[in-house]
Amino acid sequence: MTTCAQAIKNWEAANGVAAEDADYVKLYCQMPPIAKMDNALISLKNCERLALSTNNIDRMISLAGMSKLKILSLGRNLIKKIERLEDVASTLEEIWLSYNQINSLDGLAGCTNLTTLYISNNQIKAWNELDKLAGLANLRDVLFVGNPIYDDMPKEQARIEVLKRLPQVAKIDGDMVKPTERELATGISAT
Repeated sequence: MTTCAQAIKNWEAANGVAAEDADYVKLYCQMPPIAKMDNALISLKNCERLALSTNNIDRMISLAGMSKLKILSLGRNLIKKIERLEDVASTLEEIWLSYNQINSLDGLAGCTNLTTLYISNNQIKAWNELDKLAGLANLRDVLFVGNPIYDDMPKEQARIEVLKRLPQVAKIDGDMVKPTERELATGISAT
């Protein structure tokens, strides 16, 4: 397995830049894959976008020191739980967690500037999990397709259910929310 420190060194060699000075660090699809996030990541003090997708990461760690992080990409890993985002909660705008094994939306409530949550193809089984995101006033773009919550209803009905719980969103599963969908979700006709 590749460690984060090794992946960072490889990235620096390939890009000719010190990772601690970079605003976008791509550590995705490592061969062999990264199995664990580790403290080498906290050296990325200027990083605004960190890509760790397509590895074998099973657990999130604190990202203390990454005070500029805006986009965290952890899709296509083995993550089961959203956790330890407290140190980046005030700066994080987008988190990409699709294709993992996540069954709860705990751990996101403190991410007050979150605009984008991609969490498709996970194990979200209960609609009330979305209620945990209701306090995220800036959340505009969500991706839930491929989760068990969608299994027993048509796509159109699932979109309305998302809107009932997250009226602030403007885009669901890659498609902009239509005024008619808002009306159906609120039960209030615009006419």
